[in-house]
Amino acid sequence: MRWFLRSKIHKATVTETDLNYTGSIGIDKALMEKVGILAGERVLVADNTNGARLETYVIEEEKDSGKIVIYGAASRLIKKGDEIIIMGFELTDKPIKAKNILVDKNNKFLRFL
Repeated sequence: MRWFLRSKIHKATVTETDLNYTGSIGIDKALMEKVGILAGERVLVADNTNGARLETYVIEEEKDSGKIVIYGAASRLIKKGDEIIIMGFELTDKPIKAKNILVDKNNKFLRFL
């Protein structure tokens, strides 16, 4: 068994942060559906703006809201306006084809990569 990239949201923009939350990342439900990420799923977040990387779990934000929210301690590493990549992985014994999407500055779907 190996870990394979299953889903990626590329070039998302953080719309807000909230230090006083118990921790996680909020993602627009429409984007979650496009790539197959589920609420509560563990994801890796890479910050293209400052190089920070962290793992957290997903909270569903309102569909088509464009929201990408960094909650809790992670908001000390990733700030509003930062460009990030959100990646989900799957443990499997066979390679899989990842669902990778590119979004615009307002976190609206542009195209599959």
